[in-house]
Amino acid sequence: MSKTLTTQIDVDASPSRVWEVLTDLGAYPEWNPFIVRAGGTIEVGSRLSLRMQPVGARDVSLQPTVLEAVEGSSLRWRGRLWMPGILDAEHDFRVEALDGGRSRLTQNEEFTGLLAPAMARSLDRHTLPAFEAMNAALKLRAEQAVTATS
Repeated sequence: MSKTLTTQIDVDASPSRVWEVLTDLGAYPEWNPFIVRAGGTIEVGSRLSLRMQPVGARDVSLQPTVLEAVEGSSLRWRGRLWMPGILDAEHDFRVEALDGGRSRLTQNEEFTGLLAPAMARSLDRHTLPAFEAMNAALKLRAEQAVTATS
């Protein structure tokens, strides 16, 4: 059994600007309320170091592996709790172009493994709102840069 969380937000900034904000891991502590610390290299096969702060829950540190990194459009990684099959999570960010130089950011994460069914309510209550908070903060940061340079 699996549990999937999906959120999306439209941003008044180009896909390249959204990508720039999304992949500037070192700047995450400045703006990101969900992934409060991040390090590593955005390239396939590399491991990231992430500290995540779900809404109303304890923070979690993970070291996911980058599975896909297509500049300007997609970033996907897989993280695991302890060992494969306990709680695996595949997180996917998609950036798509909209009319008028705008973008849409979609976050999708699929949780699988033995603990996925038991974690479903907690994920809805704590992780989904954290995705939404990150989306709103990314939108604000990307749009502020557009306004500042206009």
